[in-house]
Amino acid sequence: MTTLDSELLDRLEALRTKYAASGQSLIDFLDGLLEADYITYWDYIRLDSLLSLQQPRTPHHDEPIFIMYHQITELYFKLVLHELDAAVAAPMPGTANWTPAHTEALTEHVRRCTRYFGALENSFAVMTDGMNREQFLRFRMALIPASGFQSGQYRMIEMALARLNELVHLDVRADYADVHDPLALLDKIYWRGGATIAATGEKTLTLKQFESKYAKEFAERAVALSGQTVSDRARILEEQGGMTDELRHALRELDAQVNVRWPMQHLKTAGRYLAKQPSDTRATGGTNWPKYLPPKFQLRIAFPFLWTDAEREAWGTSS
Repeated sequence: MTTLDSELLDRLEALRTKYAASGQSLIDFLDGLLEADYITYWDYIRLDSLLSLQQPRTPHHDEPIFIMYHQITELYFKLVLHELDAAVAAPMPGTANWTPAHTEALTEHVRRCTRYFGALENSFAVMTDGMNREQFLRFRMALIPASGFQSGQYRMIEMALARLNELVHLDVRADYADVHDPLALLDKIYWRGGATIAATGEKTLTLKQFESKYAKEFAERAVALSGQTVSDRARILEEQGGMTDELRHALRELDAQVNVRWPMQHLKTAGRYLAKQPSDTRATGGTNWPKYLPPKFQLRIAFPFLWTDAEREAWGTSS
């Protein structure tokens, strides 16, 4: 009997054991395998469906660019959440189940998230330089009140990374520094002020739609993540001496990527397309972006304990 024959028999026995648990015999599954077609690249990634998801609302040439880049962004956000969901499902540092392997795994999760955001940042010229401004201002009016502000996945990323206390609006953040009620903190989260009418403080339709769709899910996540965020884990490691240089560097990089570089790219693009004339700001879905996007105004820092006082004071003034 050749080595190949022996390996084949071993595999068949492993398959027989596996499928026996289903109540079916191996021969049934082999018959099914014979009947099944080969899988193709386009079927595996659902290519035809993916390419059919762009449905422009106007005839302007550049609107599909706008749609596809936002779809790409949301796919990257899904990759980030895939990593963060795994990170916050792991044991907590300081517990009996935490091992050095968990620190290594957390470091890799964080590095992957930074890599995904880096890919988005590096490709943002597709938006900043890749569309005709006059076309943008015309087709963007057909999209009101929709806005990138309504990206629920981005909010979920923030909630998985940072303690809600650090996401409370800056004007009242000090008052909520010691609050532990996740729903009370969520009620004061910074982004609620980003889609209000500047003159009156009233909620825009953009914000009302957003809250209607995601309020329940955000509340559930806020409760589930209370005390479990990446920031909570990093703080324990820092306080107990378990923080490695590699993890500290990775966390700082991700913080800067998510909370400085990414919003700065949006600010640059908004300035290019929307800040020429006051009337042009109609195309924002009503979001108060000049006060909402600049990192120095919001001071969103997921891991403030990893930055010096001087670095926090200079937050958002450089990348």
